[in-house]
Amino acid sequence: MNAVTSFALWATPAPGAANGFSMLLPILLLIPLFYLLLIRPQQKRQKQWQQMMGGIKSGDRVTTAGGIRGTIMSIKDDAIVIRVPPDNLKLEVSKSAIASVTTQEDASNS
Repeated sequence: MNAVTSFALWATPAPGAANGFSMLLPILLLIPLFYLLLIRPQQKRQKQWQQMMGGIKSGDRVTTAGGIRGTIMSIKDDAIVIRVPPDNLKLEVSKSAIASVTTQEDASNS
């Protein structure tokens, strides 16, 4: 057998083999599954974080991604200056490092 005929025998489907669409169907079903389980929840978290960051102001208590808790002193373009107890240290952290915000209204209601 030469190489052309052996390739032709290899490339032809066996009698009873599934057609191309039925082989492609599981892959097509994975796309909406990935969207529902991975992409959509991440977009929702990102939107909530952006709303939280849009509402911060001086006096709010924040927790950074590293676990540092403090009170916002001032807000810059891409950074926030926070005061950290007990020695009232002033730290400048990136806005992207803020994990959660507790506003003064939330703290007084608790």
